[in-house]
Amino acid sequence: MSNIPTPHITAKAGDFADTVLMPGDPLRSKYIAEHFLENPVLVNNVRGVQGYTGTYHGKRVSVMASGMGMPAIGIYSYELFNFYDVKNIIRIGSAGMLSPKLKVRDIVAGMSAYTDSNFSHQFGFDGTVAPCCSFDLLRKAVEMGEKLGQPVVPGALYSSDVFYDASGSNAKLAKLGVLAVEMESAALYMNAASAGKNALCLCTISDNPFTGEGLTAEERQNSFTKMMEIALEIA
Repeated sequence: MSNIPTPHITAKAGDFADTVLMPGDPLRSKYIAEHFLENPVLVNNVRGVQGYTGTYHGKRVSVMASGMGMPAIGIYSYELFNFYDVKNIIRIGSAGMLSPKLKVRDIVAGMSAYTDSNFSHQFGFDGTVAPCCSFDLLRKAVEMGEKLGQPVVPGALYSSDVFYDASGSNAKLAKLGVLAVEMESAALYMNAASAGKNALCLCTISDNPFTGEGLTAEERQNSFTKMMEIALEIA
């Protein structure tokens, strides 16, 4: 019995390309489809989580929103990897800088993902899990960034279950050299590892949680074009 469609994705078998770009925001998914893809077709719109498949320079690519947080991307990436046989998921999102070496609009790539989430406990290991990206996708992203004149900074990310940091974890992890904080990469990397698939998290620095500097919601939605181009080129 087929597992598709799922309660969250109404696409048919074969509707998704081997590589899916996953912004968190459905409006960013729509923006990418309309501004970068040729002949995009809407293949999912359950709960307004828009997914499109089209071509980019003749190459078939899909883009679908993940929603916000690890529970959301955990559901969508699991179904894409395990039911729709997607091979690669590249998260393209925003992150808050932790490293003082970064600035707003820099692009970072998560080599690994620290997390305060219990998401990994489902896999039966009681120790500390350190989920990592696909080295092949990471290498391609760094090389493409150099080619496009937009450096990609690789390093550790912190995937948090909370947006407002009452515990002070951000400052503690900054001292350990963690680049930035976001809310999805750890779950994505663990699902990719479990499924034997590939994942990478690319994030544009949207704000500084220590100083309050940041981009507006509209700027986040529409101005991350260099990150989008890097992801599309390596898809």
